[in-house]
Amino acid sequence: MRYNLLLVEDQSIVRSGLKMMIEQDDTLNVIAEAENGEEALRKVDEHIIDVVVMDIRLPEMNGIETTRHIKRRYPDVHVLMLTTFNDEEYAEQSLREGADGFLLKTAEPDKLVQAIHTCLNGGMTIHEDVAAKVMPRLLNKSTVEVKDLPLSPRELSITRLVGEGKTNKEIATELYLSVGTVKNHITQTLTKLDLRDRTQLAIFAVKNNLV
Repeated sequence: MRYNLLLVEDQSIVRSGLKMMIEQDDTLNVIAEAENGEEALRKVDEHIIDVVVMDIRLPEMNGIETTRHIKRRYPDVHVLMLTTFNDEEYAEQSLREGADGFLLKTAEPDKLVQAIHTCLNGGMTIHEDVAAKVMPRLLNKSTVEVKDLPLSPRELSITRLVGEGKTNKEIATELYLSVGTVKNHITQTLTKLDLRDRTQLAIFAVKNNLV
């Protein structure tokens, strides 16, 4: 199976290099490119996209705002932020808007490909240099009691595993469920907790000491 990617980067020479690195993996196909946020939204409308790999600082509409619009229109499209800026504000805002990962351009090519596959499998990658700064900020809120959560035992188990960074496939294997059943439980859990996406669910699980 091949996955379609949208590459959003305002510097053409950087786009070319990233495309070359990504397509070394035969399962990944850069089907479209964009140099700014508004063009990225048009490309998402025009193509079937599995993952958007996007810089944060873009002309016309930055990557954070673009992520917000993409996630509202197409919640199943994964967004991996790729930037030169080791800035916790950017990382925090990106993740709150639904980004599925935050990676620095200093990462090795295999780390980029691995992060893309992690997104595809329902996981989340945060560059280690950024995670140490941003996670305490994301988790700096009061917790709730487990008994007060409107979740079934199965939904609670899945939420814990999402918080541990497990993919849908890994959760399905551990709980002896189908991947489709895991996805359905996650959808129901998001609705019950009034959360937008899996990233927010993972943050919720860690913040509330479920893992």
